Amino acid sequence: MSFGKDKKALLSRRTIFKAGLVSGMAMPIPMTVLGQAPNQMRPQQGDQLVFDEGDRIGELIGIDMLELDQQPVSALARDPETETIRDGSRLNRVMIMRLDGQKLSSRFQANAAEGIVAYSAVCTHTGCDVINWDEGLLRMACPCHESQFDVYDGAKNVGGPAPRPLAMLPLEIVDGIVTVAGIFKGRVGFTQNF
Repeated sequence: MSFGKDKKALLSRRTIFKAGLVSGMAMPIPMTVLGQAPNQMRPQQGDQLVFDEGDRIGELIGIDMLELDQQPVSALARDPETETIRDGSRLNRVMIMRLDGQKLSSRFQANAAEGIVAYSAVCTHTGCDVINWDEGLLRMACPCHESQFDVYDGAKNVGGPAPRPLAMLPLEIVDGIVTVAGIFKGRVGFTQNF
C-alpha cells in the first residue's frame, strides 16, 4: 500500500465527517469510544445505592432497610437521572451496613450517613470479594485468605494478609435514600506483589 492511498483514504473520511457536521447529520459516537461507559464509571456524587443481590436486586436502598450491626449487604450505585446502574466493573461493588454512629471512629464519621457506611467489596490482598461476616466481632472477612476488617474503624485490617483497609465510599441520606456523597476514600482493589 502506498502512502498516497492512505492519505487519500484519510482525507475522504475526514471530508465525509466534515460534511456530516456541516449538515447536522454527524453519526453519534458511542461513549466507550470517547471515554468510560457510564456503567463502568466509579460511583459518582449524587448516585443512589441499589441492592445488588437477593429478592430486592435493583431496588433503591432506603435508610429504614438496614438494621443495626447486621451482615453487610451488597450494593451498586445508580445514576438517578439515567437510571444507569454502575455494574460494568466489579470494583464498583460496595458492602453497606448500619452501625452505631457513636461507636464509629471519629476519623470516619464524616463518611457515614446516620450510621450507614459503605466499603469496597474487593479485598486489598488478592481481590477476592469480602463477603463473610463475623457477627460476634462485627468484622467483614475475606473467604480467600481470611483477612478481617474492622467496620467501626474504617475497615482497617485487623487479621490476615491484606495490606491496607478497604476503600470507604462517603454517603449521605437524600429523601430517605442512601446516596453517594463523594468519591472513594482510599484505593479500590488490590496490588499483587510478585
